[in-house]
Amino acid sequence: MLFIFQSPMRYSSSLCIAGFVSLAILLSYHQAHAAEKKPGANQPIPVTAATAQQQSMPVWIEAQGTVLPLNYVNVMPRVASLLKSVNFREGQSVKAGQLLATLDPEPYQVLLDQAKAQTMRDQAQLDGAQADLQRYETLLAQDSISEQQAVDQRATVAQLKGTVAADKAAQNNAQMQLGWTRITSPLSGIVGLRQVSAGNIVGTAGAIGGGNSALSGTAANTMPIVTVAEIQPIAALFPIAQTELPAVLERMHENATLFAEAWDQRRSAVIDKGKVIAIDNQINSSTGTAMLKAEFPNARRMLFPNQFVNIRLLVNTVKGAVVVPTSAIATGAPGSYVYVIDSNNKVALRKVVAGATDRDYTAVMSGLKAGERVVTDGLDRLRDGSQVQVVQPEGQAAHPHREQGS
Repeated sequence: MLFIFQSPMRYSSSLCIAGFVSLAILLSYHQAHAAEKKPGANQPIPVTAATAQQQSMPVWIEAQGTVLPLNYVNVMPRVASLLKSVNFREGQSVKAGQLLATLDPEPYQVLLDQAKAQTMRDQAQLDGAQADLQRYETLLAQDSISEQQAVDQRATVAQLKGTVAADKAAQNNAQMQLGWTRITSPLSGIVGLRQVSAGNIVGTAGAIGGGNSALSGTAANTMPIVTVAEIQPIAALFPIAQTELPAVLERMHENATLFAEAWDQRRSAVIDKGKVIAIDNQINSSTGTAMLKAEFPNARRMLFPNQFVNIRLLVNTVKGAVVVPTSAIATGAPGSYVYVIDSNNKVALRKVVAGATDRDYTAVMSGLKAGERVVTDGLDRLRDGSQVQVVQPEGQAAHPHREQGS
């Protein structure tokens, strides 16, 4: 019996060679299998498509704006006195004329009583002087007194009439100041946080130093008691580029209503709809923009002063525009172009002129007709003449402008 022995090194080499051969066969199999799955030149490329529609296309200007109250008032006392009571709750809605606070009325009631007493005294003197004048006129007619006495009495009556008139004006002033001890809201809106507490001496600079003030010379707090913001309706201030201003001015000169929408910061929801009410009288030379003001009803009170919002201003509406999804329009060496799908599901590259864009849709000014199909997804894999297969993306509902999967 013959035994053949192989060295361990030679045996290991044989195993390595067999392993490399098996690995090469396996890689070749996977490559061949992948090549079968990869679309070839004759296999259609899956794409999504939409049909160009003829419809009205709104032309929007978008900008970032700041919400501000239509009116904003610092409620200041008009006379100096002790703040007796605060009659509002912070953040409360108030109506025009509603009582907000009261001041101590006693000093001004005293002034009014003094003015009334002064008027009564001078009125009595006037009545006596008029009676004397009537008697002097009778005696003068009888030639019983000199004419100079009658003239002097007439002057006295005229002087007392002026005094009584001044007394009545002072009385009215005292009555008015007494009324100012009741502080009411000048407009309907929302009050802010209270600035002064009851028990403090409050007043305006004029009331503190004025000679007619009941607390003349008294140190007082000159801060506003509270602020009131009118938010229904509310306004928004936003800039537009000076290149966009002519289209806005043209519409304004036509007395057209320019509608505006206020969107949230994510541009995902409309907060309110309103209209433009004013355009600033100059362009900001440093930014090249003009400021516009829009008014919104704010019925739900979702807009708040100093809130940042996105504004969409409707400038015009193009009638009968050819509209396609914005994703169908590509930009490259030929300029703006789309891939049009023919009846044989072949695509042709076609140059177009894009117009106004309304979020997900764009108007095509030339190069495309209504009813033609265009590719909306998969443009990067296409070239002129490629064979395609229109499919519907998984989990996506059919869109009114998008075709169902073939």
